[in-house]
Parts: sequence; structure tokens; C-alpha cells
Amino acid sequence: MAAPGQPAGSGAPETCGLEPIFEALKLLLSPGGSGSSSLQITKHDVLLSTLKSNLLALEDKFLKDPHWKKLKLLRDEIAHKTACLENAVDVTWLFTSQTLLLLLCLKDTMLHLAADFSPGKPNARTPEVAPALSPDTLSICQQKTVQSALQFVVTLGVCPYLMPGVGVPLRHRTEFGAVVQDVVCLDAAPRAAQRLFTSCRGLLIAAQHPSLGSLIFCRHFGDIAAGLCQLGFCPIKGKPLKPAEEVLNEEERAQCRKALTDLLDQVYQPLVVRELLILQAGPPQPCTDGKTQFGSRAPAWLRRLCGQLLSERLMRPNGVQAVVRGVLEGAGAGAAGGSDAEVMAADWKKCDLIARILASCPQQCLSPESYYKDICPQILDLFHFQDKLAARQFQRVATTTFITMSREHPQLAAKYLLQPMLAPLHRCLNTAEAPETDRVPGTILVTEEEFSRCIEDVFKVYVIGNEPLTVLVDSLLPVLGVLFALYCFTKQSVSHLRSLCEEILFWILGKLERKKAIESLKGFAGLDKSVPSFHSLCQFKAATQGGIMITVQEAISEEEEDEALYQKLSSEQDQVEHLGDLLSHCQESGLAGDFFIFCLKELTQVAMENETELKTKPFSSQSLLELEQHQTLLVEGQQRKLLILQLIAALCERMSEQIFTDISQVVDFVAATLQRACASLAHQAESTVESQTLSMSMGLVAVMLGGAVQLKSSDFAVLKQLMPLLEKVSNTYPDPVIQELAADLRISIATHGAFFTEAVSATAQSTLKKKDSERKLEEQHTSCGRTAADEAKCHPEHQQSNEKSTHQTGLKYDETSLPPQVNEPSTSSSQKSGSITTEGLQEVLVSAYDPQIPTRAAALRTLSHWIEQREAKALEMQEKLLKVFLENLEHEDTFVYLSAIQGIALLSDAYPEKILLGLLAQYDSSKNKSTPETRMKVGEVLMRIVRALGDMVSKYREPLIHTFLRGTRDPDGAHRASSLSNLGELCQRLDFQLGSVVHEVTACLIAVAKTDREVQVRRAAIHVVVLLLRGLSQKATEVLRDVLKDLYHLLKHVMHLEPDDVAKLHAQLALEELDEIMRNFLFPPQKLEKKITVLP
Repeated sequence: MAAPGQPAGSGAPETCGLEPIFEALKLLLSPGGSGSSSLQITKHDVLLSTLKSNLLALEDKFLKDPHWKKLKLLRDEIAHKTACLENAVDVTWLFTSQTLLLLLCLKDTMLHLAADFSPGKPNARTPEVAPALSPDTLSICQQKTVQSALQFVVTLGVCPYLMPGVGVPLRHRTEFGAVVQDVVCLDAAPRAAQRLFTSCRGLLIAAQHPSLGSLIFCRHFGDIAAGLCQLGFCPIKGKPLKPAEEVLNEEERAQCRKALTDLLDQVYQPLVVRELLILQAGPPQPCTDGKTQFGSRAPAWLRRLCGQLLSERLMRPNGVQAVVRGVLEGAGAGAAGGSDAEVMAADWKKCDLIARILASCPQQCLSPESYYKDICPQILDLFHFQDKLAARQFQRVATTTFITMSREHPQLAAKYLLQPMLAPLHRCLNTAEAPETDRVPGTILVTEEEFSRCIEDVFKVYVIGNEPLTVLVDSLLPVLGVLFALYCFTKQSVSHLRSLCEEILFWILGKLERKKAIESLKGFAGLDKSVPSFHSLCQFKAATQGGIMITVQEAISEEEEDEALYQKLSSEQDQVEHLGDLLSHCQESGLAGDFFIFCLKELTQVAMENETELKTKPFSSQSLLELEQHQTLLVEGQQRKLLILQLIAALCERMSEQIFTDISQVVDFVAATLQRACASLAHQAESTVESQTLSMSMGLVAVMLGGAVQLKSSDFAVLKQLMPLLEKVSNTYPDPVIQELAADLRISIATHGAFFTEAVSATAQSTLKKKDSERKLEEQHTSCGRTAADEAKCHPEHQQSNEKSTHQTGLKYDETSLPPQVNEPSTSSSQKSGSITTEGLQEVLVSAYDPQIPTRAAALRTLSHWIEQREAKALEMQEKLLKVFLENLEHEDTFVYLSAIQGIALLSDAYPEKILLGLLAQYDSSKNKSTPETRMKVGEVLMRIVRALGDMVSKYREPLIHTFLRGTRDPDGAHRASSLSNLGELCQRLDFQLGSVVHEVTACLIAVAKTDREVQVRRAAIHVVVLLLRGLSQKATEVLRDVLKDLYHLLKHVMHLEPDDVAKLHAQLALEELDEIMRNFLFPPQKLEKKITVLP
């Protein structure tokens, strides 16, 4: 079929040039006398007459114009080689033949011109000059002419001769196509099959030139491929029923098959895939709703052929990428990262389609295993696609395919997808078998790029895919130890892998069965040595590109053994803390509660161990090996006990009240506590801590039975598990109060709450008060910036861990001992304005005088929050609220008076006119005889008010400045320093409003800085200068122009004569600020700007 594609023979005339050929094409393609510039002429007779007139005009031009002689000779020679392109009776075929002949002449001419072209050497003196174009280069206008000619050839010479169901019919494309479909005569000579064969062969010959080939295959590849499929693979019938069903001889069919194979290998593969899918789907079918859909009317042989060809495309190198591109290209906004919902939904459907295609084994493959072996590496490569525009869709396809393959062929997916993806993690497990060369110290086991890709791929498959298939979960389970070790390493530094690793752990712990999840957590904590973990010889190491790599640890010398032991102990402690942080995010699922109960049960086992069994037997009865083994077991047992205690302490510190999510977990917690108490009694090891923990756990049961939780019959069935333990406590515990409470609780559970004594009710109320007090105390510690170390000083560690573990139940209860607004300040932020009641407000005001410090501080915080939220009922009682805050300002506890300071500041922000003057009077020593501590607290309130007012502080400039200036003469040095500090905050915000009092302020600062006997007061005065210069910045030269010299002399005086180093430091900072201001004033920065003045 490629024989006619050779250039004109040696006997051909000289090349005719490109201009005559394009003139001939334009003449042949001109619309004629229709008067329309469009080629889509709708009437049959007008179309036929136009084609005839253009053919006659072309022949007349060939006969009369001597400049076209060479072109006529070339055309005749090509027509002689192709018999079917000679004269015909049918006008449409004659027009197609002439157009195709001109295209072949164009191809031969372009090849001759390219062969004769020899570009000159570039001129070194003018390298910017573009090189000369090849003479076979087509202009844009010429390309449009060629495209029009190709459209006529395909429309008149290919599409009308396709069988029904092969390709998209002309009538479904354009109105002009429908006209052409009717005017083509299929019965005239040559036969329809021969016409199709000639058109396809001519187009393939013309496509041998690269420029023409790109124009042909870019728009008409699908029609040419459809024609070759019909010519080469259509089954031969006994007698053709229609002219379009006529077939060729076997030699011509073989040529078509070979041409199709070469064409598919030559063209851009995604285009091939897309067109084959269109051919396989068949022509569009009309629907009842007026829309169009692709039906399945393609012939069976064509569907089988397209499926086979698509499978061949898929099995080629980079075939998966070609299939993905072929389906996804042209997806619109989804491919470019858009957010259109319909487009995204369509993209998901396409991804599912591709996943089903890739997961299905083609028929020509020997076995599914061989297919997966070839195709899975290409699927993994889709995760690492670099093109940012298409990367998201490629990764989506890869994830969907991954999940589909894992669902349909789990064993093959585990072998060829999951194992290669998780190989870097398996390589550093303690169960991995590695050659000795890989264990050499310093060897890089996993490179930075490989490790980053592995973690990112796992995140995309598991977290983004979010399909908890058995094969996926089971494959990830062995490497969880490595992922947790990576999580601990990334918590110590900054890494982009931290969030990915964290999300992976959250996902797998949430999808695992609860028993397996607990086993994994035991492995994380080091309680279960049988769980695969990170190899002890391996270590994570920061890489050069910001990632992480895995290497073999260096050998430890004798000098470094102590440091290595310290690092090991520190890493184990950090590992426990990081496990607590991880579980703090798993409370809603109940996993944290179950693991906490497991740790409590392990603690009970520790308490139940018999001390006599741990004693070593006499040395004479043991060999050295047995003695060493026994000592090793003892050490491991002690390590396990310490680890359990560390875990409980870490969980108590990090878990919130929502750790228990249902009644069964609460019952398990109480049962573990009762068992530990019974074990302590059995060994006569009863202590105060155990007694308090036991009381709290039974108080928790009393709260549930008292109606705080709506219990069902199934809940009582769970509570009955506690009855044997309560009976044992009531019979053996030495404290009669606890004995009686245990017996009453046992009866209440047995009667489903019908029997409820006063002792049980009192215990429930006491437990609620104690729990709320502890919770408020922790909140106040957090709000005031207390650290965990401060809390450890206030409460013994073992008591804190035991008591806190008892109240983290996650149950919602009705606390009648305290007002609900105080009980739940954390929920008050969600209240809407006006949601509080007068009774609730009165209860909170009463609680503000409660002798219990946490209750009082919580009430003050609640009132402050209502003021901040502008609650109407609270603001109506502003005078009473101010009185409450001022009285609590006298309190000695930090929680209380800081809460009062916050409340007064918020109240002053709402009503500054009514409250600010009163505070100034209380702050001024000449008008009020308050204690120095109270005045200092009022000074803190005034500082917060000044900061809150901002630019509005200028309205209250006079009373504020006068009060602060009078305060600088107070006998108390602390009050003088406080007044100067507030004066600095005020001057920093006054800007130009400071102008009228700048002399008074400056004189005061100079006098204090030079004459005051208290060093902290002198420091405060110099610091006011720093704040003043820093606040005014470039405006200082205008506001302070009269006193700037005096301030400079003051700073110099301090630098030379002040004995205090801190004051000198403040003066140095002020001089630096002043130096920067003056430099910018004298030498302003140059700006490249142009001023345009509009003249009148």
C-alpha cells in the first residue's frame, strides 16, 4: 500500500513549486456562484453544480495556462500510477480524485524542495538573526487550504463508504455532511470498496511528509483508521448486500492490515486510544429526551478488533499512560485543576472506567499474573507523574486502579502492587533478612527520594483512596512500627512527611479491628516484642533536600556508650509521649479509652504479682546460665512495669474528658480499679492513693445510677459485671464507709436503680463537685500560662494520674451543686446573645464569692465572657459586676485576681466613661488609700484598657496623663514604676495628641531618670523614652521637635553616669531608635517616581 508513495521518478519534469498547486486547490475548492463564503451548501443540485463548475474551471486552467504545464505533467504521472484516480462518471468521486491528486502533487513537490534545500552557515556576527526556513514550510493560509482539501477528501471519499456502525456517520456531524451523504453515488464505478481503499491509501501517501502528516492525523485519524479496519478486517460474506459492503481481494486486505498496524504505531498513542474507544462504542444514538448517547451498534467484529488493538496499546511500554491520557484528555476544568462539580463528577466516572479497564486481564494474555506483572509497575509510575496540570488526575486514576485491582485480585495486587510500594518500609524492619553488605555502618538503606515517594504513595492509596480492604489493611499492618518510628522522628523537627505519616496512622488505627489496633499500640509502646518494629540498627536521618533517609547506625565506641544509653532512654520516653499525643486524637472512636483500660488492667496485673516469687533462689541451686536468665527476666519485668506507669501517666496528662465513649468502657474502667484495689488488699498494700481512687470509681458508678446518664436495660446488664467485685470490696475492705457504699451500689445495680440510698446520692453529688473543681483548676492553669511542671509541683504525680484517670469518663451529667453556666464555661462561647437567664446570672454572681478558688475563678471567667459577648442581661448589671470584680481584685490567689483584672478590662471597654474615672481615682494615691498590691492590680487593668482603646485613648488623655504623672511622685517605688510603664503605653498611642503635654512628660522623665533612688524606677523612665520613640517613629521629629535635644542629652547622661547596666541597655536601644529616625529624616530613601503636574 506504500508503493505509490515514492516520489516522482527520474523522468518526471522539474518541480513546479508550491504556488501553482495552491492556486489549483483554491480554484477547486472555491464556492463558485453560490455567493456564500461557507462550504456547507445545503441544496443537492447547487452542490453538484458547484463541484462540476470547479472541475471544469480547473481543467480549463490546465489547458490554457502555460505556467501550469509542469503541474499538469506531475498530476498526470501520479494519476497514471493510481488507476482508480483516473476519470470517473460520478461527480463527487471525480472531485475527490482531483483533490487527492493535487495533495499528492503537493507532497512530491515538498519532498523535492526539502531534498534540494541546503541551509547556509549561520553568520557569527549576527547570531540573533533567525535561520532560513525550509522551502517546504507551509504558511498559515496554506495550511488552511490543505485542511479544507483534506476535509473534502475525507467527507467525499472516506465517510460515505463506511459500513453502518463503523465510525461516526456524516449525518451526525454537520448539515453539510448530511447533504454529502445523499449526493454520493455508491453504484457508479469504481466500486465503493475500491474508492475507500484509494482514498485511504492516498491520504497515507500524502502523510509521508511530516507537515502534511500532522495535518491529516490531527483531525482525520479516526476516519482513516475506521476505513482501514473495514477494509482489512471486515468478514467476507458470500454475496455483498450493499455496495458499501463490498470487499477487496486478499492482497489488498493484507496491505490494509499492515497499513493500520504501522499507522497505530506511528500516531500519538493517547489519540489512538481515544479513537479506538470511539470506534468500539459505535455511532451516537438518539435518546427520548432529545440528547445523544453512544450506543452499542458497532459490529461485533469491530468491537472485538478494537478491544484487541486497545489491549495491544496497553501492553506496550508506557501503555498505561497512553490509555489514561487517551481517556482523560479533553476533560476540561478537571484536567486543569478546576472545581466545576459536573466536570469533577465526570472525571471520577472516567477514572472508574480506566480502573476497570486496567484491572481486567486481556484475552490475549497468557495469565492474569503475567498481565499484572507487566502492568503494575506502570500503575505505580502514575503516582509520580511530574506534569502539575495532569498529575492530580493521574494520581486519582492510579488510586482507583489500585483499589479496584486489590478488590478483584487481592493476591496479585499484594504481590505486584503492595509489596513493591512498601518495600522501603519492609527493608528496615527488625524481621527483615538483609545481606551483610547492607548492614555495614553508614550504609544508606533507603534514599531520600525513595522514602518520600513511598510515604506519599501510601498516603494516596490508603488515606485518599479510603477503602479498608482486607488486603490493604493486612499489607500495611507489618510496617506500622516503622511508620510510628517515623512519626516520632518527625515530631522532633520540621518535615513535610509528618502530616502524611500522622494521617496514615489515624486512618489505619480507625479501620483496624479493635483487637488488632490494641496489639499495634502495644507494639508502638514496646509492650509486645512480637510485633514487627523498626530495626535497632537502623536510624532516620535528615537528608540534603529536606527529606528523610534511612541508614545503618555507626558503631558505638566505649567513650560514647554513656551518651548512647542516654539517647536510648530519652527516645523511649519521647516515644511514650508521642504515643499519648497520637491517642489524644483517637478519643472519639473509643480506641484511646480501650487502650487506657488495657494499661489499667496491666497495672492490676503488676499489683497482683507475688513479691515472694520475684525473690532469687539460692545461688547453690542454680547454674550461672539459669541465674543470668532469671536476672534478665527480672529486669525485663521491671522495665515493663515502668513502661506501663509511663503510659498511664502520659495518657492521663493528654486525654480529655471524652476518652470514654460508652457505658461499657466506663464499666471496664471501674472494674479495673476495683480489681486493683482488691489485689492491694490481698497483699496488705492498701494506701491513701488506692483509697481515693476506689472512692472516685465508686462515686462514678453512683453518678450513673443517680440519673446523670439515661441507662437502658442493656446498660444494667453491663453494670452487673461489677457486682462480684463490689461484693468482694464490701466484705474485705477495712473502711466501713466504703464497705457500706459498695453494698448499696451492688443492691442498686441488682434492682436496676430502684433502690437508691442517701449514701449513694451524697457520693454522686460529691463526685460531681470534685470533678468540676479539678476541671476548672486545669482550665485556669492553662489560661494563666501554667506549665505542666507547675502542676506537678502542686500535686503529687502518682495522685494526679490516679485521680485524673477516674474522672475522664466522657459522660454528660446534670450537676445540681453548681450553676450550669459555671459548670460548662467551654460551651458558653456557643451561646447566642440573650440566651442567659436572670436566675443563671444570679447563680454565677453567688459563685463569684464561693470559698472554693476554682469555682470562684470559673464564675469570674464566665462573667467576663458574657461581657465580651455583649450579653444584654449581664450589661444591665454593670455596676454590680464592677463591684464583684473589684472585690475579687483583693484576692491573693493568682487565678482569681487575674480573672477579675480581665473582667474589669472588658467592662471598661464596653463602658469606658463610667468605669475609667473610678479606676483612676482608685489608682491615685492622693484620692484613695488602697493597699499597694491592689493599686498595682488596678495599674495592670489600666494598661489593658489603654491597649484596648487604641486610637480612641486620646479622648481620655487628660485624666490618664495627670494620674500617671502624679503616680511618678508616689512614695512607693513599685507604684512609681507602674505609673511610668502605663505612661509609656499611653504616649506610644497618642501620636500628635501628645504635643500640648510633651514638655511636662519630658521634664518628668528627665527628673526621674536622673534623681530617683530606686533602680527599677530609673529603668522604667528610660524605657518610656524607648516606647515613645518607637511609637512615634518618623513622626518623632514633628511631635518632639522642641524636646528632642533634651531627650538626647538625657540618654547620653545615662550612658555615661548611670551605674545600672539594664538602664544603660534601655538607653542604648533608645539611641538606636533615635539614630534611625534622624537618618531617615536627613537622608530619606530615594524613590524612582515621576511627578506629573496638571497645569490649569
